[in-house]
Formats: sequence, C-alpha cells, structure tokens
Amino acid sequence: MFAPAHLVIGLPLAVGAISSGWAGLGWGALAAALCGGIPAGVIALGVKSGRFGNRHITTRSERPKLIAVIVALVVAALVLLAVLGAPMVMVACVAIMLATLAVVGPITLVWKISFHTAVAAGSVVMLAKLLPAVPVWVLGGLVVAAIGWSRVAINDHTAAQVSAGAVAGAAASWLTLAVLL
Repeated sequence: MFAPAHLVIGLPLAVGAISSGWAGLGWGALAAALCGGIPAGVIALGVKSGRFGNRHITTRSERPKLIAVIVALVVAALVLLAVLGAPMVMVACVAIMLATLAVVGPITLVWKISFHTAVAAGSVVMLAKLLPAVPVWVLGGLVVAAIGWSRVAINDHTAAQVSAGAVAGAAASWLTLAVLL
C-alpha cells in the first residue's frame, strides 16, 4: 500500500486536487503517469522477465539502471509541466521527486538506504505544505514510522537504513520547497 510507486502515483494526484481542483488533478495525472506509472510498469516487466528479483528491488545491484530510467522520466515530467504552464506547486512536487532521487540514488550504490521511507517522508513534507501542518505531521509521522518498522521487520533494511531514508527524503523535500515555493 505504501510502496514508493504507489506514493509517487498518489502524491501528484493529491497535490493537484488540493491545490487546483479538477485542473490540478489533470496535471497530477500527467506527473503520476511519468513519475510513478511508467516506472511501476518497468518494474513489473523487470520482475516478470527475471531482471529484478522482486518489485521492491531489494538487491542493490539491480537499482542503478532503474534509477537512471526513473530520473529520465522525472526530468521529462518536469520539462513537460514547465513548458505546458503547470502550477508551480505541481512543478515543485515533481522537483521533490528528482531531489530525493539525487540524494538517495547515489547512497544506494554503496549502502541500502530505504527508498520506502525516503519517499514517504518526502510526501509528508509536501502535504504539510498544502494541508494543516500539525495533523499531517502527526499522521504522516506515524505512517513513516510504520513503513520503517515494516521494512525492518521483514529484514529488508536495518533501523539505520530506514531512518536515513526518512531523513534524506524529508530534507530533500524541505529544501526543494524552500527554494521553489
């Protein structure tokens, strides 16, 4: 339910709807398709063909090419949103995704940082910018903690890896929003 792909698809839809209603939902659908939908399809095909061991890409050596594809798609989304005149909040939402990849991507090459908690924490930061902050921080913090706990409980990550992911995702998002909004 809270896998990175699901959050990357849901976040732009939520940001678009919250910030700009139906028109924003259209911008969100464009961002969701490029940043989350197509990568989810690439992952599903990779698992089916045996290129990836599972949909969470738990083997670090499988991550670099996938990250490169996702970066290219996120950059394409940013360019399209900017050229087509999307609201700045939607551009910022997608820029957060690129910033998170820029921080977490290189780390994962040497250490198995958690993309799950990075994306979740970054999503909380983005939503706290648009909705009443205190409830978002409280509920979002609980969700990020639950995701982190689950990743440790199933032995996919250590507590340090999920904590570092959460800090990296939140920091990348906060800095991006500070610059763009």
